[in-house]
Amino acid sequence: MGAPPTVDVDFRKWGDRPHYRFVAERLGTDDAGAWLGVRAGSTYTGPVCGTYRQDFALLVPNDDWWVASFDLSNELELYVDVVKPAVWLADDHVTMVDLDLDVIRYRDGRVVLDDENEFEEHRVLYSYPDDVVQRARETADMLMDAVARRLEPFGVASGSWMRRLSEDFGLRLR
Repeated sequence: MGAPPTVDVDFRKWGDRPHYRFVAERLGTDDAGAWLGVRAGSTYTGPVCGTYRQDFALLVPNDDWWVASFDLSNELELYVDVVKPAVWLADDHVTMVDLDLDVIRYRDGRVVLDDENEFEEHRVLYSYPDDVVQRARETADMLMDAVARRLEPFGVASGSWMRRLSEDFGLRLR
């Protein structure tokens, strides 16, 4: 039997504290990792609970210190969370520890590093180990360059997965 069609996406904060959680659809995998799809109208829980307003693709890489969300809104094109590498607890449950730093690419091409102050506060408050701090900073630096230069998978790779999400949605309506 194949992999389950949905995945419980479980973002945590340091110390195994709950963060954001939602259900995504398994779209497939490629060399970059597992591609998941989240549909407009899907709900999420966390510090703030709500409903996603737009479909987006989520890339969970195989062993990297980030997770990327593509095509989030009219303004945001890409949002990359710096995280400890994702762990698949089961075929239908993936978890990762969010390390606060985020790399964002806006539709106008601007790329920014977000939440540096939160990272600095939390690394002291929650005693992030030195090797985790160093790896998070190195990952953020690498992401700033790769996202700005649109290196894959931060270029056009998400397009085929977004099409798969929308085509699948069309099939469900029939």
